[in-house]
Amino acid sequence: MSRSAKASARSGTILASARHVLGGDLMRGARADLKMASRGFRWGRGQLVPRSAEPYVVTKSNPPFPTAWARTPAMNIVREGVQRFGLGPLLRSEVQPVVHGLDLLERMGPRSVVFVANHSSHMDTPLVLCSLPADWRRRTAVAAAADYFFDTWWRATGSAIVFNTFPIERRGGNLSSTPGDLLADGWNVVVFPEGTRSPDGWIQRFRMGAAYLAVEHNVPIIPVGIKGSFAAMPRGRGWPVPGRPAVHVRYGDPLHAAEGESARDFAPRIAAAVSALLDEESTTWYEARRRAALGASPSQTGPEAARWRRVWESTRPMKSTDGRRRAWK
Repeated sequence: MSRSAKASARSGTILASARHVLGGDLMRGARADLKMASRGFRWGRGQLVPRSAEPYVVTKSNPPFPTAWARTPAMNIVREGVQRFGLGPLLRSEVQPVVHGLDLLERMGPRSVVFVANHSSHMDTPLVLCSLPADWRRRTAVAAAADYFFDTWWRATGSAIVFNTFPIERRGGNLSSTPGDLLADGWNVVVFPEGTRSPDGWIQRFRMGAAYLAVEHNVPIIPVGIKGSFAAMPRGRGWPVPGRPAVHVRYGDPLHAAEGESARDFAPRIAAAVSALLDEESTTWYEARRRAALGASPSQTGPEAARWRRVWESTRPMKSTDGRRRAWK
């Protein structure tokens, strides 16, 4: 090959290499430009102004659902008929309620109290109401979540008629009819201090609302332990399981706030009283009282295990009223 041919081939190789390098640089540059453009492009329809720069607007709160009409004499008669001839027989046809401690209520006489119970099922409210003596049930109202039971008019009206509920904000806020006004008017109030149903049947953290009511209005607390309602009708189920499972409702001794005791100090005593009642269902009255006096009552918050294990433990069969052994539903 001549010298000119070699020079021509060498120049062609150099030009090809230059084209390859330049082409790669162009592609990389084009990709970088596209990325930069995509970051600056407004893909969505959200506000371009940051929230910190937006003007402050006061959030409008809807007025609470009125429930005073549900406590008029006429509605009290209607509710008594519904609970006595409808709700009670229906409840007893689906489960076997076993009630203990009603003699403690008879000793107290007519006065306003706050019933405090653990909460793991929608069945808890009818269990408490239908287990109370008639004269106590007729003057008992139930605190219910405003964002659940009072989100629609038909649900709010139905729960107010059947259960004598009044709305309470679980995340703070105003009440339609404050529990304090009801206590001052001679009503009893049922409070579930956990705020919501337990997802696995075990007790959750108690809030201080019930303790505050007792301290502020000088009324006793009646602890209530409900055992078996989660197994009978767990969260997410719209009807009890078949087989009429046993559900135990146990009322405890009244608790009074000591002189100068704050709600923050009183709340743990309420939670401990409810836990002792649940412990009594698992053992005996003497053993539960002995452990409670020693401060050694077992925790009712459940084992530190997977959720399926916690549900398994909380749905152990309860003792039935007819003495027969029942299948684990």
